[in-house]
Amino acid sequence: MESLTFRHTTKKPLPGSVPNAITGVVASGNLEILLERVLPPDACEVAIETPIAGYGPVWEAVVADFVARAQPGGLRISINDGGARPDTVSLRLLQGARLMEA
Repeated sequence: MESLTFRHTTKKPLPGSVPNAITGVVASGNLEILLERVLPPDACEVAIETPIAGYGPVWEAVVADFVARAQPGGLRISINDGGARPDTVSLRLLQGARLMEA
């Protein structure tokens, strides 16, 4: 198991008032993501647990792209990975952000 954590500063908080959301199902060979609105409005933290070691730079790139696109200020995001591809990770992160904006 590899544990990774990435912290980013955002330009703005993610809109909305939903306190938390979950997307994905890890048992499907995919991943599950928990998003929580618990950080300062200009901070985002993404913690990842994955059984596949050695892909830190790929995770870092996917998370950085998501932060640049969604500006998820205020969110702590926990990812329980089951071997998902980078495009699936991006999709689930954006789905989670959309749920939080409702």
